[in-house]
Amino acid sequence: MSDAQDPQQPAETEWERKRRLARIFGDVLPETTRDERDPEEPAVERGSDAWLRSQVPPHHGS
Repeated sequence: MSDAQDPQQPAETEWERKRRLARIFGDVLPETTRDERDPEEPAVERGSDAWLRSQVPPHHGS
């Protein structure tokens, strides 16, 4: 299979290319990043779970 396009076929537009790639691979990346979205409502945690999570050192992640 060659990467060269058939000279008889018109060039693919940007939206056609994106649609074709989305059909093949699905949405690989979201349109917005997490910091651009509204914060989600935190899940209600029981007291001991909240305390335990608050004790995790920052370098251990969450």
